[in-house]
Amino acid sequence: MIVITGATGALNGATVEHLLKRVPAEQIGVSVRDTAKAQHFADRGVRVRQGSYEDPAALRHSFEGAEQVLLVSSNDPHADAVALHRVGIDAAVAAGARRILYTSHQGAGADSPFRPARDHAATEQLLADSGVAWTALRNGFYAHSLGWLLGPWQQTGTITAPADGPVSWTDRADAAEAAAVILAGDRAFEGPVTLTARQALTFDDVTALASEKTGRDIERITLDDEEWIAAKVAAGTPEAMARMMLTTFRAAREGRFAGVDPLLTELLGHEPRTVADQLAADIDAA
Repeated sequence: MIVITGATGALNGATVEHLLKRVPAEQIGVSVRDTAKAQHFADRGVRVRQGSYEDPAALRHSFEGAEQVLLVSSNDPHADAVALHRVGIDAAVAAGARRILYTSHQGAGADSPFRPARDHAATEQLLADSGVAWTALRNGFYAHSLGWLLGPWQQTGTITAPADGPVSWTDRADAAEAAAVILAGDRAFEGPVTLTARQALTFDDVTALASEKTGRDIERITLDDEEWIAAKVAAGTPEAMARMMLTTFRAAREGRFAGVDPLLTELLGHEPRTVADQLAADIDAA
């Protein structure tokens, strides 16, 4: 059995949908906080059990009989993510899982200015120490994040942000499908694997694409870090959140998100969605 956590969320929920196209429903289980929100999976034959990183006993029960467990990374900025992930790893080991997979992030590193990257690196070390085969899905930075990093550029005609660096913006739905391909396949992926789009783009590149897509002259304005923080706070963003967002730019400037890898394309069997596709969707939704 394959058991997936966080299956009512956007990423792993999509992974379950893709997995249902590849393996029988009775071979899939989901571990979720609220089983009512996973009723649509239960109705299709998926085993649905309650489980969360805050409840080790329930989590172990939800993993019962699993050969593979896919752990979703915590998205709570206030939580001790590594401690929560440790609970998930320990529960998977106790349940007898033969492989643990984890939704990591490109640029995972203990010395990264981007805190989630440090959490991912620490979690990968826990996986390496678990004694169980493991795979860390180092997904590229999700392209939908551009929606809040770029600001209200469609209204202002400007992309105003700190200095940045190249980022291999990757579609979350593509990453979800790739996870399903890996889970359902016979090929073993050991340790970290990088799943990114084909290109790494700077905000200058994104600005050029935005101009092309809208037929308008979109301007890229680079602000000093503290100037950008002050502007965000003035616009209503809590300072702690703004400073967390700033670490994304600092990590990008260090090249932490610049690498690209053909594996995602290989797994999908088609070209991944691009930043141009994301911008087109954002423009259509406006």
